[in-house]
Order: sequence, then C-alpha cells, then structure tokens
Amino acid sequence: MRAVIRPARPEDVPALIGLIRELAEYERAPSEAVATASQLHEALFGPQPAVFCDVAESDGVVVGMAIWFLNFSTWLGRHGIYLEDLYVMPDRRGHGHGKALFANLARRCVREGYGRLEWNVLDWNTPAIDFYVGLGATGMEEWTIHRLSGDSLMQLAQEAPPQSSP
Repeated sequence: MRAVIRPARPEDVPALIGLIRELAEYERAPSEAVATASQLHEALFGPQPAVFCDVAESDGVVVGMAIWFLNFSTWLGRHGIYLEDLYVMPDRRGHGHGKALFANLARRCVREGYGRLEWNVLDWNTPAIDFYVGLGATGMEEWTIHRLSGDSLMQLAQEAPPQSSP
C-alpha cells in the first residue's frame, strides 16, 4: 500500500473533487464545499496557477492530496508554503501517506529556501492535531484566524476608495 507522491495532473481533478467533498463531510461542513471540477482545473492547470496540488497515489488510485500555495512572511523576508488542505482517505490512513505528503512539502520548502510550512486545523480534530505534533509541528496558540466572506466581504469592498489608473 505504499504511495507514490507526485504533482497532480489534469486527469486527477475528479478524484480531487471527491477528496474535497470527503474532507468537507469530515469537517462537518459539506454544504460549504461548492468548488466545481472546472474551477479546480482552472486553479491548478490554468494559464497562471497560483495553487498547487500533490497527490498520494497507491495502486493507480489517488488516495490523498495536499493542496497548497505560496505565502510570504514579511518578518522572514521569504516565501513559505500554506497548506490549504491535506486529506487521506480513511481506509488508507496509517500507511504513511499523510506523512509522505508533508515530507514532500517540507523538502520543497528546504529546496526553495522557503521559511515555513503552515496550515490550520480545527480545534476539535484531535487525531489531526496529534498527527501534526508527531511531525514536530507547533500550535500557534496566540494567533486567531479572522475571515471576511459573503456579505461582509462585499460590504467592505464597496467602501474601498477609487483606485487611480496605472
């Protein structure tokens, strides 16, 4: 059951959408996973992709994914990787696929000179937290995530001052 870690390919998009839906179910938010296959395809494989994906493949089947993008630390003066989603099918957990996906991202950080690898985890997801701590990760206890979306995002956008043309 050893997995191969590789960059996602266009033909993986249906499997990735399936994994995203499974993750949303697990995180108790299935109605929030509204991304379509065409949106994901464009984001990953369009003319200027800003998001990337590695997959764990076992016996020709995509069994896990790591969807990530570059962020930037003004304090370090370097890019880092922000891991948006990591997911391994429940029946494929415990075989090292998740760790292999993380190790692959860590290798990329080291190779490219990136300063950190970051992600969020739900506070009730103790299996994931235990897994991350086992990798050597540190929880950022002092930091709280804030988000603007939906109507709040639209309202604030309408308050933006006009921009001058370049």
